[in-house]
Amino acid sequence: MKVTETPPAVPAQRLPVTKTDAPAGEQAKSSEGKVLNVFSHGVLVIWAVLVIMPLLWAVMASFKTDDSILSTPWALPDRLHFENWSRAWNQAHMSDYFFNTILVVGGSLIGTLLLGSMAAYVLARFDFPGNRFVYFLFIGGMSFPIILALVPLFFVMNNMGLLNSPHGLILVYIAYSLPFTVFFLTSFFRTLPTSIAEAAMLDGASHTRTFFQVMLPMAKPGLISVGIFNFLGQWNQYMLPTVLNTDPEGKVLSQGLVELATSQGYKGDWSGLFAGLVMAMLPVLLAYIVFQRQVVAGLTAGALK
Repeated sequence: MKVTETPPAVPAQRLPVTKTDAPAGEQAKSSEGKVLNVFSHGVLVIWAVLVIMPLLWAVMASFKTDDSILSTPWALPDRLHFENWSRAWNQAHMSDYFFNTILVVGGSLIGTLLLGSMAAYVLARFDFPGNRFVYFLFIGGMSFPIILALVPLFFVMNNMGLLNSPHGLILVYIAYSLPFTVFFLTSFFRTLPTSIAEAAMLDGASHTRTFFQVMLPMAKPGLISVGIFNFLGQWNQYMLPTVLNTDPEGKVLSQGLVELATSQGYKGDWSGLFAGLVMAMLPVLLAYIVFQRQVVAGLTAGALK
């Protein structure tokens, strides 16, 4: 018997899949998203121009002469007049103001971060009677206007012998910055894992050792973030040193710039004034540029689990 072989089955060809049009609702949402994206980018560009242009103009004016600043304010300098910087640094005593500011801000920043982190750690990790009351006392300190405390603060500092002294100004800066520091770091310490602290305690570490060797290094992003904010506020502080620091030899940069502007009278050393202004801005800009990633990481760490 002859067996006929059946031909192999031909695989079915797949028809090309045509892309169906998206629903009208999705198209409307995508178009709205594009419009919103363009609008937000436009606002950011305008904001960047409004912020960067005055900074660039101040830097440019610090290298120009007084005549060119008044006659052609938007023109580039004919050459870099570095004598403006040397005149502001030496003759206007900006070097002394700069040293006094570094001394006061450096001491107050270290004290604020140390005391603020210790208080925030206790409030965030330990339950004791009055915990929330103490926490809300710090929150209340943020809402108290400092201008209302200037007169009693002046007499308190005078009675304690701390008036017109760098260490007295350091203590006032610490008290001024402590409420925000405790508020910021308390929320940050609550996001840190408790298992690591418990493991350190099981290994025999005391509370002090656990804080300084385990928890404080883990809180480095938060410390850098709040440190930058405190540095900006203390470096640009003018009201407190004007009332509490009237000694001409102990003035800080903000007082020195006002002194440089008002002592000229009708003479107007505008190039030296802009040079001193740029000197005061450079440390703040450099600090933010160097620690930009840490600031962003510290601000977003509390939002991530």
